[in-house]
Amino acid sequence: MKPRVLIIGGGFGGLYAARALHHAPVDVTLVDRTNHHLFQPLLYQVATATLAPTDITAPIRHLLRHQSNTTVLMAEVTSIELERRVARLSDGSELPYDYLIVATGARHSYFGHPEWEAKAPGLKSIEDAIEIRRRFLLAFEKAELAQDADECAACLTFVVVGGGPTGVELAGMLPTITRFALPGDFRRFDPAKARVILVEGGPRVLPTFPEDLSAHAERDLVDLGVEVRTRAIVTAVGDGFVDIGDERIEARTVFWAAGNAASPIGKSFGLPLDRSGRVQVDADLGVPGRPEVFVIGDLAVMTTDGKPVPGVAPAAMQSGRAAARNILRSIRGEPRRPFHYRNKGDVATIGRYKAVAVIAGLHLSGNVAWWSWLFIHIMYLAGFRNRLSVLLEWGYAFFTYQRGARLITRR
Repeated sequence: MKPRVLIIGGGFGGLYAARALHHAPVDVTLVDRTNHHLFQPLLYQVATATLAPTDITAPIRHLLRHQSNTTVLMAEVTSIELERRVARLSDGSELPYDYLIVATGARHSYFGHPEWEAKAPGLKSIEDAIEIRRRFLLAFEKAELAQDADECAACLTFVVVGGGPTGVELAGMLPTITRFALPGDFRRFDPAKARVILVEGGPRVLPTFPEDLSAHAERDLVDLGVEVRTRAIVTAVGDGFVDIGDERIEARTVFWAAGNAASPIGKSFGLPLDRSGRVQVDADLGVPGRPEVFVIGDLAVMTTDGKPVPGVAPAAMQSGRAAARNILRSIRGEPRRPFHYRNKGDVATIGRYKAVAVIAGLHLSGNVAWWSWLFIHIMYLAGFRNRLSVLLEWGYAFFTYQRGARLITRR
């Protein structure tokens, strides 16, 4: 019987691990609780009505349709029994394995305040993006119904918590929409007067980027009209308000882009976890004491040359391929190789022709960085249809400033 490889998670790590086993003499089962692979870096464009959900998703079965050795299951794994080598599903059934790759990723963290999630949704899934889009567009509808200036102003105040790439990209997109896409649509207020506040607890936005690019990104945000507040800590999020320190901001719409909390399945390993709930793995991405188990992507504490590997899509892709190759080495009786992350660059976009990037050691900003961001994201999208659809939508938005997915699905 062929060795059974179970992959939990159909994100970047799980998908690239499965692809690396395409022609291998193994039986692969990939399990995910959704039926689609999601291109997370563009979630904020769904949240801001630039792209439709179908533009950045693709059915996992379709992506792996040519792999005759791979079975795709839509199910949720609730726990892993390491001694018995089985994964337990939510319906009580079990999936046995000889080798296991866990790539269940992470969710947003509210730093001990889970009650804030209902007031300030994060951005990790298609459902999150649709909810943020709904709240964003609904804010303008409520402003049109407001009976006084204070309520209208509160409806037009948007607070984005977190100054990492997601928060910066989301905050940078909002003023472009309010200034160019919405004017003329409403009669009782001017959408261009909307207020966007970006809150970052650290000393600068984009803290993983070099300081000069962080400063450049902040200047770009300010030029767009975003109020950037660094060294600012959110102390409360309630019905229609946010407290930053002792200051209360009346804001009916709050978006969360701060912090990550690893998937709770990491607790199944019975190993010490870091503050984010991530599993400390060996150099070859294996779990200590369990050579048949690999943890990759945002669920793992990975290092290269003693430096932490960032929780980004390329790291998940590379770790997925590395884990799959080490499984094949184990089957052949060969020594495993340590994972070595190759950082091909970091890119964040702020607005039209406004972006920052580190590529091949070069610090880029402005037009060059923006075009680099555009090319990289198109290149990594799964499937020709998605690439074509995104290009068309971006072209439409670029030349008309309009958004093609301004749909409010429920109130």
